[in-house]
Amino acid sequence: MANSPHGGILKDLYVRDEPIQAQLAAEAATLPAVTLTDRQLCDLELILNGGFSPLEGFLTQPEYAGVVHNSRLPDGTLWTMPIYLDVDQAELTRLGVAPGNRITLRDPRDDQALAILTVADLYTVDRAVEAEKVYGANDQAHPAVHYLYHNTRDTLVGGRVQAVNAPQHYDYVAIRRSPAEVRALFRKLNWTRVVAFQTRNPMHRAHRELTVRAARTRHANVLIQPVVGLTKPGDIDHFTRVRVYQAIMAKYPNGMAQLSLLPLAMRMAGPREAVWHAIIRKNFGATHFIVGRDHAGPGADSQGRDFYGPYDAQELVLQYKDELHIEMVPFQMLTYLPDTDEYQPINEVAQGVCTLNISGTELRRRLKSGAPIPEWFSYPEVVRILREANPPRASQGFTVLLTGLHASGKEPIARALQVALNQEGGRSVSLLLGETIRQELSSELGYTKRERDINVARIGFVASELTRAGAACIAAPIAPYDAARQLVRQQVARVGGFYLVHVATPLEACIENDRAGVYQRAIAGEIKGFTGIDDVYEAPANPDLVVDTTRTAISQIVHEIILLLERDGYIGDR
Repeated sequence: MANSPHGGILKDLYVRDEPIQAQLAAEAATLPAVTLTDRQLCDLELILNGGFSPLEGFLTQPEYAGVVHNSRLPDGTLWTMPIYLDVDQAELTRLGVAPGNRITLRDPRDDQALAILTVADLYTVDRAVEAEKVYGANDQAHPAVHYLYHNTRDTLVGGRVQAVNAPQHYDYVAIRRSPAEVRALFRKLNWTRVVAFQTRNPMHRAHRELTVRAARTRHANVLIQPVVGLTKPGDIDHFTRVRVYQAIMAKYPNGMAQLSLLPLAMRMAGPREAVWHAIIRKNFGATHFIVGRDHAGPGADSQGRDFYGPYDAQELVLQYKDELHIEMVPFQMLTYLPDTDEYQPINEVAQGVCTLNISGTELRRRLKSGAPIPEWFSYPEVVRILREANPPRASQGFTVLLTGLHASGKEPIARALQVALNQEGGRSVSLLLGETIRQELSSELGYTKRERDINVARIGFVASELTRAGAACIAAPIAPYDAARQLVRQQVARVGGFYLVHVATPLEACIENDRAGVYQRAIAGEIKGFTGIDDVYEAPANPDLVVDTTRTAISQIVHEIILLLERDGYIGDR
């Protein structure tokens, strides 16, 4: 039979509140409402369906303090992760929220009422204490600590919730199962011993081997339960990962494994998170839980050292084994032995035996470059899915942002580069000239610093969407402020290539090139806030290329940009 829930009772609030659901829905429409963040949405879904049993709401101040300092709820129950509802104090004041009030919690995607929270208390977060106690260091290189300082609001709202509606999902609905549904599946399949495996990464041959070994040694079946909520920034998107999981399920013996998705917002909290994950899998009915090397580890701190030891998570889960009542299956990293065509735990490999591994960094390099990925590492079906989602650079989009003073030569360079890229072929080429964007997207904006930043941000948004679609985008605004340019770089670089070209033509030459005479009008005081005259142009600190049209012909400048693109594999046949 399935494992008993943490605390003894599965807190399925949908079942508990179903008899009064219509009444709750009507009340929710009349109450002040708080729109959830993405993290809060994930947390609430697992509170409502019992995945976070024994929680029945967001932590109150005594509960929060107990979890942060002692990994326990006030009644002594083991719970390692603070689950709270943080809201702007100004928003709470506007809504008139106070202890005893009831508020509606709404889905940020469609504004649907999901739950009603009865406010028990309002309290403030101590970021430094939470960072040290929960994540082990007050270091913003840790993604959860960075989130704590940059995304978490100051006021926390504690209280129990009642279920109104389940969040609506439109992707992979058939394998999004609640704890009750997973438990029912186990009963239907007559599974009595189940090893759960958590992952936030694509699965390859080593992962399949690891889970089969766990099933074999524990005489159990396997529940593959990947996270599809929030994971570590930079992780592969969950759509790609789920396609990989679906492909790899066919590699298991018939009837051995099932795939079920988990809408969890990970904190990357290492040892504490491993205990939390074990509790969640216990609530889903698993009897065993795989904890591998550096489970839920965020990587290196700001000093270049790992936040946690490679097996700290295993040690903490083992420490609480008598309370968890779910058996940990510890694993070290598996490595491939080419001489015998098998995977073995690295600690079981004899000295001198030849081994092969491909790191995550190396895998990403091979995907970007199109280099071969051997079948001993991954299945062809998996590689094909990953290549579709991560095409080589020759098939990716990129943006070239030309920045410089008015009449510096940005526009002629941009037009000439557009011609060169069209001649190269292979992708569509879009040209975003400064005046065109001003007329078509930003006609209502003036020339204050704030309005200039908004204009550049709009250019960045359009450029990132074109880049995401695989196009070449050439943008040529003045973009005088470095912070705005850096935001564009960050936005575009997430989806493709980005090159910042500083057209550093001297002001005197720009004035001479200005046939429309706008510089003279600015010098005469007829135009205020003109870049280069009475408003600053912040030269880029680290451009990819610096050019000057008084020293270099436009054809040569275009050639130098083409060479940058060829160097990085965006154009040319390698």
